[in-house]
Amino acid sequence: MKIRKIPIGMLQENCYFVSDENGETAVIDPGDEADRLLGLLQSGGMTPRCILLTHGHFDHVGAAAALAERYHCPVYLHEADRALPARLTGGPLPQTRALHEGDELAVGALRFRVLETPGHSAGSVSLLCGDALFSGDTIFAGGSWGRTDFPGGSEPALRISLRRLAALPPQTRVFPGHGPETTIAAERACDPFMMK
Repeated sequence: MKIRKIPIGMLQENCYFVSDENGETAVIDPGDEADRLLGLLQSGGMTPRCILLTHGHFDHVGAAAALAERYHCPVYLHEADRALPARLTGGPLPQTRALHEGDELAVGALRFRVLETPGHSAGSVSLLCGDALFSGDTIFAGGSWGRTDFPGGSEPALRISLRRLAALPPQTRVFPGHGPETTIAAERACDPFMMK
């Protein structure tokens, strides 16, 4: 598995290209700069097979429609975030397929398992592929997490989601929606909601 992180947009949201050895690629959270992302995909010899959205906020979904149109690939989003107001999504969302707890999505040789992790939004999900967790804004490095004061957010739900992620193997690598990579072990050591 090859993981490429591309910080994009004014909020420096992390878009990820996750590819197998043949270049079959899942694009996670393409939030902005569609032309740049398209150029990187082409120059890297990657073939997007799907677009996976960890939640529906504008800084994570802004370039999804353009990439889906160019590559004729499906866009996945938890159905609870289809109801987010346009001020949070940045406008109409692209046509999406629903993500649910326990879904497994194949992208070439890769397998992504969906974990429902609401709190930052009602439809927030984390995506587990091997020992890599793509957490969106559910968890950030350094004992931090996404805000819960937007419509659909819930601090009690986020606490439950963080405790759930704390149960993953400690060596699990965490690729958040903003900022640097971390691990479950590192977050257990500093995040009060993840401490046992």
